[in-house]
Amino acid sequence: MQFVGYDAGDGGLLLSDGSESAVEYVSLDPGETLAYRLGERHCAGVVTDAGHRPCDADDAPRCPQHTSTWVCARCTGTCLKDEMDCFDDHAIYLAAFAPDTFKVGVTKEWRLETRLREQGADRGAHIRTVENGRIARKIEAELATEISDRVRVPTKRAGLADSVDESAWDALCDDFDPIERFTFDYGLDLSERPVAETLATGTVRGTKGRLLVLEHAGSTYAVDLRDLVGYEVREGGTDRRLQSSLGAFG
Repeated sequence: MQFVGYDAGDGGLLLSDGSESAVEYVSLDPGETLAYRLGERHCAGVVTDAGHRPCDADDAPRCPQHTSTWVCARCTGTCLKDEMDCFDDHAIYLAAFAPDTFKVGVTKEWRLETRLREQGADRGAHIRTVENGRIARKIEAELATEISDRVRVPTKRAGLADSVDESAWDALCDDFDPIERFTFDYGLDLSERPVAETLATGTVRGTKGRLLVLEHAGSTYAVDLRDLVGYEVREGGTDRRLQSSLGAFG
């Protein structure tokens, strides 16, 4: 078996038995128990509507042949495709990550709330709607000279046990007069920062974007779901010696 993908919106892992068949969806709802031992890691191949096509290349999580590049993520208002196709209404938004990291981003208007959840945002603000992605990306690029347009996973993980600096967030939003504001609660209820680790053993505390929070042997761990993709797994909990969180000694 191999982890071949993940769902950052609903919180789930995709598991393949190695054949070209449908993949299994492993729920990461709070209270679920995971008991997988990680083995070798290699390319996760590709998942399509027809199932999983495996790949034995050493590159992980995916080899160059199975790595797709979303050109729209690099767009700054000049289309990089042969023909522009982003004609849906697009939302320009701000997102906050505890305690005080903020970013600007764009997405199709109809999936704004979903996009914020996929990123694990604690707060969101819809600041403008425009008629297509080209205009949205141009505005994003202009705002990105003052506000970051990217937040790395380690930064998000470092703030898991923190609260948003509401004063700083309100001050930023006041500069833009938002159309709508969002508050997200992922139900993690953490009193201390989880230990960064790559494992798939323990009781699920919850997910926040790409981050999975697990309780195992008295400690709490934060796992980047992308770091699990490509691993061969077998049933049975981990036997690795793991760093313990401070709460394990309380």
